[in-house]
Amino acid sequence: MSKQIVGEPQEENDLFFTCSLIEYIARKTKNSKKLIIEKLGEKRIEKIYKLAEVYHSEDIEQASDEFIKEAKIENGDYDNIITCKYRIPTYWEIGKVYKRLIIMVDDNPNNYIKTLMQVLSSWIIEKIDNYNSSMYYENPDYIYVCYIEGKVL
Repeated sequence: MSKQIVGEPQEENDLFFTCSLIEYIARKTKNSKKLIIEKLGEKRIEKIYKLAEVYHSEDIEQASDEFIKEAKIENGDYDNIITCKYRIPTYWEIGKVYKRLIIMVDDNPNNYIKTLMQVLSSWIIEKIDNYNSSMYYENPDYIYVCYIEGKVL
């Protein structure tokens, strides 16, 4: 179960949970974040975000099963975990990376869902997903600049 980070606005914590659940669903079904975003769609992602506080109190497995079934997400063959030679970051850790990037791209809570869909469908997610590289634990400012420039610098 995730707890709100002290001093963090509720909207940011809800975004963090939404990103983490998307990461969890992607890992569980072995699909890319882009495919998960497409399958879930904006309305379901908005539902996850708006009800994140409720879903926090549930087991993430249960919440993920609900959305996998509802969105008819089938198992794929995208497995970035199996090739990892080092410590695999948790879905919570990756959710935090995504949350920070989304807020840096657009810090207006009214735009979080559209920005989430844009960012998690972008080229940089494949780079962050390569846990044999250092991208996922790089400085958030560096990740943001790479995203804006459209390439790893």
